[in-house]
Amino acid sequence: MIMVFKVKKTWMKLWLKLLVLNKNGSSLIKKKVDEIFHSVASAASRQRVPLAKLAVANTGKGIIEDKVIKNHFASEFVYNKYKNIKTVDVVERDVARGYTKIAEPVGPICAFVPITNPTATVLFKSLISLKTRNCIVFSPHPAASECSNAAAKLCIDEAIKAGAPEWCISYLDKPTRALSTKLLHHPEINFALATGGPSVVHACYESGTPAIGVGAGNAPALVDETCDLEMACSSIFLSKTFDNGMICAAEQAVVVVDQVYEQFKQLLTQRGAYILPPADAKRVGDVVIHDSLHVNSDIVGQSAIKIASMAGVEVPDKTLVLVGEASEVGDHEKWSFEKLSPVMALYRARDFEHGVDISKRLAYHGGQGHSSAIYTNPNNLDRVNRFEHEMPTYHVIMNSPSTFGAIGDVYNFNVDPSLTLGCGSLGGNSVSVNVGPENLLSYKTVAEKRENMQWMKLPPTIYFKRGIIHEALKDLQGVAQRVLIITDPTMKELGIADQVEEAVPFAKVSIFEGVLPEPSFACIRDGIDAMERFKPDTVIALGGGSPLDAAKVMRLLYECPEVKVTDLIARFLDIRKRINPFPLLGTKIKKLIEIPTTSGTGAEMTPFAVITGDDGYKYPVCSYALTPDMAIVDPEFAAGMPKTLTAHTGYDVMTHAVESYVSVMATDYTQCLSSKAVELVNKHLANAVNNPTDMEAREGMHNASAIAGIAFANAFLGINHSMAHALGARFHIPHGLCNALVMSHVILYNASTNPTKMTAFPQYKYPQAKKQYAQLADVLGLAPGGTEDEKLIALVERLEQLKVQCGIPLSIADCGIDRSEFMAAVPALAEHSFDDQCTGANPRYPLIKELEELFMAAYEGSPLGTEASARYDGGIYEALKETTYGQGQHV
Repeated sequence: MIMVFKVKKTWMKLWLKLLVLNKNGSSLIKKKVDEIFHSVASAASRQRVPLAKLAVANTGKGIIEDKVIKNHFASEFVYNKYKNIKTVDVVERDVARGYTKIAEPVGPICAFVPITNPTATVLFKSLISLKTRNCIVFSPHPAASECSNAAAKLCIDEAIKAGAPEWCISYLDKPTRALSTKLLHHPEINFALATGGPSVVHACYESGTPAIGVGAGNAPALVDETCDLEMACSSIFLSKTFDNGMICAAEQAVVVVDQVYEQFKQLLTQRGAYILPPADAKRVGDVVIHDSLHVNSDIVGQSAIKIASMAGVEVPDKTLVLVGEASEVGDHEKWSFEKLSPVMALYRARDFEHGVDISKRLAYHGGQGHSSAIYTNPNNLDRVNRFEHEMPTYHVIMNSPSTFGAIGDVYNFNVDPSLTLGCGSLGGNSVSVNVGPENLLSYKTVAEKRENMQWMKLPPTIYFKRGIIHEALKDLQGVAQRVLIITDPTMKELGIADQVEEAVPFAKVSIFEGVLPEPSFACIRDGIDAMERFKPDTVIALGGGSPLDAAKVMRLLYECPEVKVTDLIARFLDIRKRINPFPLLGTKIKKLIEIPTTSGTGAEMTPFAVITGDDGYKYPVCSYALTPDMAIVDPEFAAGMPKTLTAHTGYDVMTHAVESYVSVMATDYTQCLSSKAVELVNKHLANAVNNPTDMEAREGMHNASAIAGIAFANAFLGINHSMAHALGARFHIPHGLCNALVMSHVILYNASTNPTKMTAFPQYKYPQAKKQYAQLADVLGLAPGGTEDEKLIALVERLEQLKVQCGIPLSIADCGIDRSEFMAAVPALAEHSFDDQCTGANPRYPLIKELEELFMAAYEGSPLGTEASARYDGGIYEALKETTYGQGQHV
């Protein structure tokens, strides 16, 4: 027996030999496997009659003619179904996506063979093992070893003739329980395939060897008043008499609704069934099922007449099926058990619903997960749907003989042919399908690195230049009939909202001026109420970031009121795979136009909105469904910005540009925009702050804001914004100022070539934030010819210098925040920052402790002498010590 375990290596040697002989080795070995598969299937089919005769002679069970059909099915049907499937080497390859799937055999396999199908099961399992290059060792039922081993020997001889290794198939010549157990537990056995009684299946699963076992069947068939009654009777009779009822999927009980019960009984009698009187039914039941509640093996596969004789019951000479009427289900009713013989229970149901209930109880009584059948008019979809969903079986047969419907490929070609039917978790099995070659393969997947598809999304229409509002809004003529302008009280008071209204004389206009800074969900609800009253087809958002953000969310919730707030603010790692996708918009509001009056947020270009929650914290909302349909970038609307607002929002633009440049989602398409925005801010921000009437500077900053908006709309941001969201919400510091306060510390932290953690799924091979910061220094002409460390320091010093030029505080402490109050808030600030949506695209994945250190460094304003400075690369740390910024002096 142990010699068989050499076969796995023999298969491998044969495979390798073929690979050496031919550069197309995998196709050659596939050809050889297919030749072996074909040869054995052909030989098995030719010997179907002798094997059937031997099976009946050896076991004394079943019918020769039906076993011929079984053997033919196990060879011809199985070969036809699986001849073209890929089971060798590479079975699937997608070069473009870098994916390869390789099939490998699971064996050697230990296979148990039941007495009910002693030859067909051997043929079936031999064929699917050969197709998958598995060697297999059969442990036949001791009372059927002669015929089972003859079938195995037939397969062995034919396989070897076709070129298979000598020990590809083997068997226990004189099987015993002890020998079968030894085989099952042998260290070289990798897999068990068990078809047989519950004890065999249970032993396989308990062995610790990976196994597929199948459970017992106790299949009920429900017959209702709408079915073709003659067809139902004929099908059930065909199924139940086949091989004297030894197929485990055969009907063990028939449940008939009262309306046609007597008619069905009459049809059964006409076909050759004998309805047993109650006393005789008890005698037959006692013979069929032992008091131990197990089927009597002596009656399995015997004729109805012989079983009646064993019970001392006289029946007509031509009786084919013994039928016992029953009304109970359970251990006390022996007719409710699986019987594996031409013995069948008959139940009367009041109606269809009662019939389903009886059928379910029968399936639960020893047949969970296996098979059930229903006979009804195919148009009764409600009944079919109820039966298939309520029955605790994984093989549901409709208007077909259960025996042939379950084994597959006879009455439904989509059901795989098999003599091993899985019963799933309900039946204590690992599979619920018809077992086939795929179940005897392990699949190795080879995944090459591929970057995900990137994108560039922006508003379909963008207008930019001074004094363009009237010309741009002409696009709405003939489209917009009811326009709602969403803005803040200041825009209304300054008459700017009225200017926009004048630009759409062709439409009816309403103005909602209720947006306050840092809009809350209460503000959003007020805006939705205004939409409900006015019912606009077009919305124009006018103002700074707050009205622009609020308008996006108002539109979403107005059009899709079923969207939950928790879904709006739910975090995601990949926007394309988010758990809560946003619906497409445009069903009510056809166009959303956004006109910024500050040069900072870039909201008119982005799919983002920031809303303040009931807890006071800011929550970014992100979906490309929120992207405006038109953006109008007219610097004249920003001409009146106060100095401080210009400084803060301008630094927000710089943060957008720098963060999007080093984001893990940055691409060539976004970085060119990011770097241009950095260049524009560096050139124009100080002039826009200190010379408010300099329209060239105003226009430069307005364009920079929009360009940076496009960049971060597609590349996203990082922890600079995450920290700013938390800081601003907690201490009510303007958002742009918050970004300025932490920016230099974040850059020094991100610029590590050996970070504690890298952000998941970066679009580059290794950390390169330092290199990218150095590239931005080159854009600004800083530290020409210097090292990356020197350029990085020069960039940070320039950003600090820009703060001084714009009158921006250099530290959180300079903003008047109490030290003890701030330090007490740091843990919560860090945690909120870590959980912010922006964190996921940061080039360095932060630990919460590191965020705490960054907050404390930003409070002090010095890059050195803090815990955060210990996170810097060594070269950066040393270079900083030589700078005025590193020494804590004004740049």
